[in-house]
Amino acid sequence: MKRYVNTALIYAVLAMVGGVFYREFTKFHGFTAKTALSVVHTHYFLLGMVFFLFLLLLEKNFSFTQGKTGKVLLVYHVGLNLTAIMFLVRGIFQVLGTNLSSGASAAISGFAGIGHILLGVSLVLLLLQIRKSVSAPQK
Repeated sequence: MKRYVNTALIYAVLAMVGGVFYREFTKFHGFTAKTALSVVHTHYFLLGMVFFLFLLLLEKNFSFTQGKTGKVLLVYHVGLNLTAIMFLVRGIFQVLGTNLSSGASAAISGFAGIGHILLGVSLVLLLLQIRKSVSAPQK
């Protein structure tokens, strides 16, 4: 359970760093339009910090963690961080006004999409583990 708290703390710090970077980077460059940088903060807060705090509560109540949980959470971490990094890359290019080739733009979107897919798959696998532990007879 301590691991879930520590992970939530790390993602909270990343969320704050992402929010400050978004605010200061756009202010420094005089950028006022919408940018992908704005969602890094919320993704890390909700899918990082809040998610792991929920896992902490679920673990405390249902003890769902088992051998597979570590691998599933690794996929979750990869998905979340890949998604956030691609939002960061896309947002920096938007703020700087960099014209990307269609291939480069598609690659950024593709990697962000892969990150979302990894998040979705790992979330479903975790929910199945939790459902299994909830339906199991209590000892």
